[in-house]
Amino acid sequence: MAQTIRLLAIIEGTTVSGPAKNLINFCRGARSTEWQIAGLPRVETSIVTFQRHGGPSRSRRDGRAASSEESGRMAHFVEAAQAAGIAVDVVYERFRFDARVIGQLRRVVERRAPDVIQTHMVKSHFLVKVSGLGARYPWVAYHHGYTTTDLKMRAYNQLDRWSLPSATRIITVCGHFARQLAGTGVSLERISVRHNSVSAGARVSAEDTNRLKADLGVTEGERLVLAVGRLSREKGQEDLVKALDMLRQINPTLKTRLVFVGDGPDRARIERTVHAHRLTDSVVFVGHASDVRPYYAVADALALPSHSEGSPNVLLEAMASGLPVVATSVGGVPEMVLHEESALLVPPHDPHSFAAALNQMLTDPALRKRLAESAAARAAIHFSPESYIRSLLAIYRELVPDNSSR
Repeated sequence: MAQTIRLLAIIEGTTVSGPAKNLINFCRGARSTEWQIAGLPRVETSIVTFQRHGGPSRSRRDGRAASSEESGRMAHFVEAAQAAGIAVDVVYERFRFDARVIGQLRRVVERRAPDVIQTHMVKSHFLVKVSGLGARYPWVAYHHGYTTTDLKMRAYNQLDRWSLPSATRIITVCGHFARQLAGTGVSLERISVRHNSVSAGARVSAEDTNRLKADLGVTEGERLVLAVGRLSREKGQEDLVKALDMLRQINPTLKTRLVFVGDGPDRARIERTVHAHRLTDSVVFVGHASDVRPYYAVADALALPSHSEGSPNVLLEAMASGLPVVATSVGGVPEMVLHEESALLVPPHDPHSFAAALNQMLTDPALRKRLAESAAARAAIHFSPESYIRSLLAIYRELVPDNSSR
């Protein structure tokens, strides 16, 4: 009988963020029996996540998965995981670092009896270390990078730097982050770099694209620049608004509409910047969208103005969708696309350079076509879900002796 590994993944999430999406996709793919043909294990994954508001009755505080009646409104992430056929346990908390979570987490682990524990983000790393679970089980910690937006986040980052060195293996999403971790004292031998993956872009009907263009107010001859992601300071959306204003000065005849898909704590500040530059008629805030594919289909270019990035899913999705990209050369971005070969890359914090690159992209159809085709081919070759899953399964096989006889 082929080897099967029981994996318990601990992640904090309410929406289907990039890490959550990657986890769900991995769970789907890793339980396939096809990997056994290649001598790799089959992985069965269950997920532990956290819920802050409300909680089960005292008799149900045994770490078991919550029903919808017990927990009220389930988080979107939990619903998406369960829809994918993944077992989910919900751990209840009163505040972010509630000590009673540790007991619940230990009971879940005891009942699930995993071969490997996998963690994502600061809280799950910290809880596995302080609970002692990281010393009892092989522990794989996924590192998605740090933001430094305020003092609270800086404190969390420091806490994470205390937790991560105890993990058996650390998987991070780009070489830039691996070098940062090594600089904090984590041995390079325990760090593996695995960029995120993406499936081929799905087709969107002409009827749907025409309807969406009408909803967005796109007029004849107007170019649509798309920005997708959390509205947060490190994502650089304010720089993009300034770049749009400079683009208007560089090329006054170019009609351009900027569409933000996503929401977040920086939205009000970005909206104020839009008003200050008198761009209200040229910028649309869509908010959160559960399906972003139609926006890739109607756009002329993706703008990724981030100040820091790891292996951004939005970049991979644009590549797979055949949408040309203008991005800042930060983090793992230059590891994923090459300047003037599969994207246009500019320095961060430089709206003028971003505006110039957008003007070049939006006024040169041949350039857009060449970059989009090159990026789509690169996504298919280097960032396929199959190659991503295969590489992770090889890591788990190293950590767990063959248990196929049990």
